[in-house]
Amino acid sequence: MKQVILFVLSLCVAFSTPAFADGHMGGHVSDEVKEMIVEAEKGDAEAQYDLALAYDFGDGIAEDKTEAVKWYIKAAEQGYVDAQYNLAVSYDDGEGVEVDHAEAVKWYRKAAEQGDMKAQYNLAVSYDEGEGIKQDHAKAVDWYLKAAEQGHDSAQYNLGRSYDTGEGVDIDHAEAVDWYRKAAEQGHTSAAYNIGVSYDEGEGVRQDHEKAVEWYLAAAREGHPEAQYNLAVSYEIGEGVRKNKEEAIKWYRRAAEQGDEDAVDKLRTLE
Repeated sequence: MKQVILFVLSLCVAFSTPAFADGHMGGHVSDEVKEMIVEAEKGDAEAQYDLALAYDFGDGIAEDKTEAVKWYIKAAEQGYVDAQYNLAVSYDDGEGVEVDHAEAVKWYRKAAEQGDMKAQYNLAVSYDEGEGIKQDHAKAVDWYLKAAEQGHDSAQYNLGRSYDTGEGVDIDHAEAVDWYRKAAEQGHTSAAYNIGVSYDEGEGVRQDHEKAVEWYLAAAREGHPEAQYNLAVSYEIGEGVRKNKEEAIKWYRRAAEQGDEDAVDKLRTLE
């Protein structure tokens, strides 16, 4: 029996980090950072953001997360979108400031309303999980859609998941597959796996076991354990591919090495 579609949320919280010129750690302050400090203290939002990054990552000046937050705030309050996003992440992760998911949501929203797709995505996840704000799957879908339409692969995947489960939107398996496909084309392995399951079950697409195997293989090669397991089943029973016990064992073993208990049980019967 093959494993079912994966409904785990894809999560993504990451900083916006444009490159700096080479700096030095420790007590030394680079000339570039000295110039940033001068401009930041004059109120230049971009300089404030760049200075925050320098403190955040210890680039050209000693790392100081608290000082980074201070300068993110100054830039964010002037509407600098990347500062708003990074400030939100700081509140989410508790770096340089105490964890405050509600404050994180506030700043994600400000950045999201300016069109930042990472902020749109993280705001959607906040609504989906009810973290920092009242849980609201419909609002999560609204924000996933905004980010997905800008090409955010995890938003595309989570939007597909929403259509598959009917959380925040009416169930529409065909729409789910469309979004999984967009994410999979960007290398999202769970999306590729879910497309494989969709083809296997004929849900949202015409049933096609050969295409299911193609998608399982794509995800399995990237180390996705459920895809490895389902690919092994396909080889074991000869569904969508020529029956091949050796290939089945190979893929069961790879899934088992990642802790898939079903694969472990299968190996006991085949080896």
